[in-house]
Amino acid sequence: MDRSILGWLLIGTVAGVLGKMIMPGKDPGGFIVTILIGIVGAMLAGFIAQAMGIALDGGWENYIAATGGAVILLALYRYVLSRRVR
Repeated sequence: MDRSILGWLLIGTVAGVLGKMIMPGKDPGGFIVTILIGIVGAMLAGFIAQAMGIALDGGWENYIAATGGAVILLALYRYVLSRRVR
């Protein structure tokens, strides 16, 4: 997949769904917010990998990095919102 913004948006959508499957539970924003977090996580993972000089040339590396970014951002999102509710 191309490393363009559109490519990361598509990968991020899949990563958001995978992130929700890895971290099930009730999120305050629902499914759409989880997908948006996946997109942001995918883009962030792509930029970080590129800045570190890690080549994400193959398809599966992109999905692993994007899913990892989505899971990390989803965990941070849940943590921040749980602290805010208290």
